[in-house]
Amino acid sequence: MTQQMLADRLRRSKSWVDKVERGVRTLDRYSVIQELAHVLRVDPEVLLGQQRSTPAGTPDGVDDIRAALARYDTPQAPAHATEELRRQVGYAWLTYQHAHYAQLVRVLPDLLDAAQGAQSAELLVQAYRITSSVLVKLGEADLGWLAADRAMAVAGDDRVLAATAAVSVGQTLRAAGRDRLALAATLTAANRITPTAQRLAGEWAVGGTLLLQAALAAAGCGDTRRAEELTDRAAGIAAGLREYDDPHRTSFGPIAVDLARVVVAVLRGDAAEAVQRHVTVIRREAWRRLPAEYRGAYLVDAARAYLQVGDLRGAARALVDADSVAPAEVRCRPLARTVIAEVARGHPAPAGVARLATLVGLTR
Repeated sequence: MTQQMLADRLRRSKSWVDKVERGVRTLDRYSVIQELAHVLRVDPEVLLGQQRSTPAGTPDGVDDIRAALARYDTPQAPAHATEELRRQVGYAWLTYQHAHYAQLVRVLPDLLDAAQGAQSAELLVQAYRITSSVLVKLGEADLGWLAADRAMAVAGDDRVLAATAAVSVGQTLRAAGRDRLALAATLTAANRITPTAQRLAGEWAVGGTLLLQAALAAAGCGDTRRAEELTDRAAGIAAGLREYDDPHRTSFGPIAVDLARVVVAVLRGDAAEAVQRHVTVIRREAWRRLPAEYRGAYLVDAARAYLQVGDLRGAARALVDADSVAPAEVRCRPLARTVIAEVARGHPAPAGVARLATLVGLTR
């Protein structure tokens, strides 16, 4: 279908169609989206980036994870099972990074049983970290802290493993509203791992990730100066890293630092700066290479920035984009539900968000 044909069927100008296709003009009315979907013979959800295969609400299975964490009699796994466990851990990481949380919740209990019975501290730490991360997403910060604390205990004197576990500790403490504790834990771990110049790039990335977690915690405490100093330190590390293997699943780099600056600005209440930075950073190629989970979570934070400046349409765009990138980030996380509810209170509610509110069970 040419632009002119589409324009004729919509009773609009070819210039209007061209601007919509190029992103110059935004489809901000749901009635127009419905009309366009009818002409294209597709469901409106396709144009809104909403996938029906992702149900709303907390996935079933959190109690099974709790039960797995409560088991202390897991039989020892045979030595030859280590490689299979490594494969399972890799699969769990990919599932997490693609934000398939319902699927991940189903496999974690068995993964935890297998990892607890294996003789590999590295794989057990990773299993605990994955568990902690997804529990934080689902609003189970206290249970997530238990998994992160287990990871720290298993890591023992291994500075790199302990540093990766400390990332999870910081995330869970921040999610629980314990920013000062998160700051102390992450900064201590960062100072232990970063001074050694001989460390591999992936290990430096862990140190940089800890500094970003510390910066976010400092911003949560209201310590703006420290948050900026820690972010600058992380930026220094990121500037020295080029392409590198990421065995510790940090996604650290210059783009991660730039996104952290946006979130720090949101936390300190400087929403205008946050929005300005956001508009610039999401245009970069590095943004599109980040895992879906990372982008989806960040876009929910960006929606909060738009809310702070009173831009409901901007907040709606960020939420709809987040739902397109990582539906579970919007449909399963209690934090996202809160943001959706605030945006949906607008009259009329922006296109896309009204449907998201209905989808997640919120009344408009």
